[in-house]
Amino acid sequence: MTDITANPTLASLPYLPYLDGAGNLNSDYQGQVGVYAVFDADKILQFIGYSRDVALSLKQHFVRQSNKCYWLKVTTINRPSRSVLETIRAAWISENGTIPPGNNGGEAEWTEAIDVKPLMTPEEQQQYQQALGDPLAETKVLKNIARRVEADIFAVLENRGLQEKLRFNPKLKEQGLLDLK
Repeated sequence: MTDITANPTLASLPYLPYLDGAGNLNSDYQGQVGVYAVFDADKILQFIGYSRDVALSLKQHFVRQSNKCYWLKVTTINRPSRSVLETIRAAWISENGTIPPGNNGGEAEWTEAIDVKPLMTPEEQQQYQQALGDPLAETKVLKNIARRVEADIFAVLENRGLQEKLRFNPKLKEQGLLDLK
């Protein structure tokens, strides 16, 4: 088991930019198990999470909460252990003094697929209501709404300077959900 006393405090870790100078997401932690903290542009802590693939989780957070993802701090562990990861996260939250907004009731916005239904325009709501009861029509409407929301998200990410190509899971679009593939 990893000795948690060897893990750094949140304050001792350097801030790393979410995007590198070329507009790519930080991929240094691809396939690595660890705990990470996400900060906004003013370096105010927004979310602390842990993952079996830190780089993939950071990508998902960027897509879901791009306006809150500017800086990060990361520590990795050699062997996966949920209890060690949870202990580190709890220690970082305690060190921060307050629970970050993303860990205080807003966790779904950071960790769950984007549901496009609440983002429907009035016209799309009408189309969806008309399609209810016809599974093929419902799927088609949800897929079109998902494509519009996806385009909106990509426009925001491009404005943030992202150059890396990301792709949402096409099967989930049929359910009105957006999650990276």
